[in-house]
Amino acid sequence: MFYIIGLGLGDCKDITIKGLEIIRKCSKVYLESYTSILISSGLKELENFYGCTLITADRELVEQGVDDILTEAQNCDIAFLVVGDPFGATTHTDLILRAKEKEVKCEVVHNASILNAVGCSGLQLYNFGETVSIPYWTETWKPDSFFDKIISNFQRKLHTLCLLDIKVKEPTLESLTKKKKEYLPPKFMSVSEATEQILEVLKSRNSNVSDELNANSLSVGLARVGSETQKIVACSLSQMVTVDLGGPLHSLVIPGPELHPLEEEFLQQFKL
Repeated sequence: MFYIIGLGLGDCKDITIKGLEIIRKCSKVYLESYTSILISSGLKELENFYGCTLITADRELVEQGVDDILTEAQNCDIAFLVVGDPFGATTHTDLILRAKEKEVKCEVVHNASILNAVGCSGLQLYNFGETVSIPYWTETWKPDSFFDKIISNFQRKLHTLCLLDIKVKEPTLESLTKKKKEYLPPKFMSVSEATEQILEVLKSRNSNVSDELNANSLSVGLARVGSETQKIVACSLSQMVTVDLGGPLHSLVIPGPELHPLEEEFLQQFKL
C-alpha cells in the first residue's frame, strides 16, 4: 500500500492519529521536502515523535525515483509525508495517478493546509477565487501571469490567496555543467518581496488597472500559519513592502474590493 499523509502546518504534533498509526506500521517513510516545510519541527524532531527514520524526498528523488518507490509499495507499506494536505500541490495528484497506473493500492490521509487555514485572517473562505503562485523573479525572467488571475478575482469581488515561492536544494547554474552538483542556500519569499513584484506589475500596467487595484488597495500578510508564532498584518500594498513578518513560511492575500461587515470587523485587529 502507498500512503500519502498530510502533516498539517505547525509542528510534528499536527499529524492526525490515523496518519501517525499508519507511519508506525510502514516499512519506509519518505518526507517530501520541496513544495513546503513544516514550520516548527526539524527532521530529528519528526523522527523522534513518529518513532521511525525518515527519508528526505527532494524534487530530484521524487521525479526520477518515483517508479522505484511505487514498486516497493507493491510488496510493503510505504508512506509519503506531505506538509499541509496531500492535494495542496499538483505534484501529489500526479503521484496518485502514477500509483493507479502501476496498480498500486493508494490511500490519502488529509490534514489542514493554507488553503483552508487562511480563514484565520477572518476573510471568509467561500469569498476566495482562484489561488495563485508568485515565483521569484530574476533579471531575465519576470513572469506576471499570476497578476491576471488576481485582477480576475478582484473584478469578481473575490479574494486571492497568493502562495509564495520557496527554493530548496536548487542547483547553481555553474553546477548544471558539472558532474558534481552544488546547491544554492534555501530561500523563502516574504510578503514584502511578493508585494514588490505586484507593485512593479501594477506600475507597468497602470493605465489598464488603476481603477481596479492600486497601491492603496488592502492586502493581508500571513506568516507561519498554524504555529505558535503565527502573525497576520493587514495594510495597503504600498505599506506591505515595508512589513517584516519574520521567518518563513509567508502567504499574501489580496482581498476583493468589497468586504463583508464581519470580515471588516475581524481584520481590524490586524491593521497597522
